[in-house]
Amino acid sequence: MTLAAPAGGLPARRVLEVLGLCARAGALVTGTEAVRQAVREERVHRVILAEDVAPGQRRKLLPLLQARAVPSHTLFSRVELGSAVGRGPVSALGVTDRNLARRLGELVSALTSSGPRAGS
Repeated sequence: MTLAAPAGGLPARRVLEVLGLCARAGALVTGTEAVRQAVREERVHRVILAEDVAPGQRRKLLPLLQARAVPSHTLFSRVELGSAVGRGPVSALGVTDRNLARRLGELVSALTSSGPRAGS
């Protein structure tokens, strides 16, 4: 899956850049189990779930996010998410910094309002 849609490319790239910033700032939890634990500890303010996450992982995480009222978005592939944060494929990312989570939410809103991405 690519992010090369001319109209939607900039917001998508910015989302990935903010995720990279979160990783460099130490404000990111990676992986489904680590995200679940951080949500239980009330350390996560927003979650990004990969579009190609395994159904079992999705079933484990989404009810917890809904119960704890943690905003979540399903965006990008596991490879794209991992690449953005300097890792291998990642199914889930949890943002632990409140301000970065808010900014990420703004960017995701801009991304979803700009129309579908190429390949979606």
